[in-house]
Amino acid sequence: MQHTQPYEGSTDLGEDGPTGAGGNRLVGSDRVLAVLKELARYPDGVGLEELTRVVGSPKPTVHRALAALRRAGLADQDARGRYRLGDEFLRMAFAHHEARPEHLRVRPVLAALAHRFGETAHYAVLDGHEVVYRAKVDPAGGAVRLTSTIGGRNPAHRTAVGKVLLSGRLGTLEEVEAWIGGSPPEGRTARMPPRTAAALHRELEATRARGYGLDDQETETGVNCLALPVFLTSPTAPSGAVSVSALAYRTPLATLVDALDEIRALLGRLGEPHR
Repeated sequence: MQHTQPYEGSTDLGEDGPTGAGGNRLVGSDRVLAVLKELARYPDGVGLEELTRVVGSPKPTVHRALAALRRAGLADQDARGRYRLGDEFLRMAFAHHEARPEHLRVRPVLAALAHRFGETAHYAVLDGHEVVYRAKVDPAGGAVRLTSTIGGRNPAHRTAVGKVLLSGRLGTLEEVEAWIGGSPPEGRTARMPPRTAAALHRELEATRARGYGLDDQETETGVNCLALPVFLTSPTAPSGAVSVSALAYRTPLATLVDALDEIRALLGRLGEPHR
């Protein structure tokens, strides 16, 4: 379920005319951040030549960025000369993640859902056109597990968590059209062709009416999800959504829908808007 996107401005990081998304010029700090984001895509490390090719920047530029990152402890170089994220970066990332109030509050609910259904439970938030997975609990048993990761992303329009969160924000066809922009959102599996604004609007209306989102193998073949909004930081606006993401052969979507009242009971107050 994980979706990874390269740095949007990584195609042009030249010394004299660097540009980012939308034509914004990249200054020195942007170059360093671009290299840092590319390093995150190579957990086993990446060589200078390959990294230079990927970011489309002169080798001296990339080398200086790597040197700055190494001085800060945000990048390391192994015995083979390959670069990867440094221990200091990982320390900061995990310390920040573990300290998130919503992460601490929602994890017991995820653990209860994973135990009850023997499937993976996620907590995700909406970030523009994507959802970001902030917490995940896998079931204790089962040889087959999902590949989703904390920090991973997926297009919001084809996920259960994304649909339930979008349904609270895009109430009219005009709002859906503005959110989509110039081209219909792309599908990913045979169960989800590209969506027109009208089709997405109808689905969001149905999601809003029933109060939960569904993903019927639209994000990943063989995986279905049911998601409900949770209210961790606001009494009236959902901070994110919790989903049960199940292998379809093991837990069909109909099984999750039939267990809706039980899922809501496990969410408890976190799943209820209040004043």
